[in-house]
Formats: sequence, C-alpha cells, structure tokens
Amino acid sequence: MTMPPVLRGARAAATFLTRVPVGGFPYAEADWRWASAWFPFVGAALGAAQAAVWLLVDRSGALVAASVTVALGLLLTGAFHEDGLADTADALGGAFDRARIFEILKDSRIGAFGAAALIVVLVLRVALLARLDAAAPVALVLTQCLSRTPPIWLMVALPYVTQSGSRSRPVAQAALPQALLGSFWPALALAAAHAAGALTAAEAAGMLVAAASAAAICGLRFRARAGGLTGDFLGATQQIAECAALLALALVRGG
Repeated sequence: MTMPPVLRGARAAATFLTRVPVGGFPYAEADWRWASAWFPFVGAALGAAQAAVWLLVDRSGALVAASVTVALGLLLTGAFHEDGLADTADALGGAFDRARIFEILKDSRIGAFGAAALIVVLVLRVALLARLDAAAPVALVLTQCLSRTPPIWLMVALPYVTQSGSRSRPVAQAALPQALLGSFWPALALAAAHAAGALTAAEAAGMLVAAASAAAICGLRFRARAGGLTGDFLGATQQIAECAALLALALVRGG
C-alpha cells in the first residue's frame, strides 16, 4: 500500500537533510512539500546518534566528546547546514546590493566572511557542549530537534526568492500544516525531557525564546537584504538557532 505524502515526507526529510541512505526514490512533489514537517524529527534522530557517541567517548573528557560529536554531525549531514551558513555569511557580508547577493550565493568558493562564520559556530558549539558536560547528551537531542523548526516557520512567513532549479525549492513550499506538525516534535522532546527531570521549565523556556529570537532576527535580515528566503538562508538559520539554544541552556543552567 502506498503511504500518504505526509508520511513519505519523513523519508524525504532524511534524504534531504542527511547522507544516510534511506532510499525511497522517486519522491513526488507532495512528498517533498511535507518533508519540512519532519525536519525536527530527523534532527532529534541525529541528536540521539550524537548523544550515543558522546556517552561512548565521555571518558576521554568533555572537550574531546564535544569535538567528536560535532564531527559526527558534520559527517551525517554532509555539513549541509554549515555550507548554507558559509554562503549566507559571504553573501550578506560581501554584497552591497540584492543582485550581488545572489551572485555570491551561486559561487561555491568560501570567502572570509564564510570562513569566519564557520569557525565561530563550530568553536561555539564545541565549547558549549563541553560546558554542559553531563547535560550534553540531552542538549544534543533537544537542540538538534529545536533548531530545525525555525526554518519551517520562515518558509511560511517569507517568499522563496531563489531562481528555479534550486534543490530546496520543492521543500520550501511549506505551509501552516507543515509548520504545526514540525513544531510538535520539539514540543514533545522538551516536554519529555522536563517530565524525566532532565530539563527545568526555565531551561526549556530559555531555549525556545533563544531559538525564536534567532529566527526572527534572521528573517528580518533576509527580508531586508534579499526580499525573502533561499536554501542557504534556511541552513544558516538552523545553525544560528542551534547555537542560540545551546547558549541559552548553558546560561540558564549555570553552575
């Protein structure tokens, strides 16, 4: 029996976001349209894999464990979001007009702005995970899930302005149903972590506010500079939201 697009979207999401060979081809346009609703679910699965590796290598020290788990994330996703961040930083940092932004986004080379953004984000993620130490496994699952929700809402709120032929265009056709289903996954993860005593209400609130604020700032910037969204902008949003959520958790947890 053929699964409905809303369910096939889960497999399409894993295909789109990761290098894990889940098969399922060919995907229909409706499958890709529902893929974004499962982005946070796939993120939670990636975070769970990273958390498992953290627990395996934790004896080597928090800094080593953090470095290994971040490297695993890069391997599983093919640095998909990091590539978007680098391109976005180069485009918004190096262009003075809208046309030039799109020229830079098409350039596969990484410039000074992109390299600097990658270094800052990678160092920040490793440092924050090491700072969280024993709480890092839970933080990995939560932040990998939560950070993939803001891009869905940006798809709903802003037009997609990349020219035809973009790999992200079929996926970026998200609407309110996709955003609502996508928001269910981090809500469930945060509630489960709170119920298990691994997360306080203040920590959950801090992560939500940080991720939402990061998304709002990114969205306003993208609208002002480019008139809307591109696939690279969505990847950059995920990276910034992840760092913001990790930072908020570290700040609220303290100690």
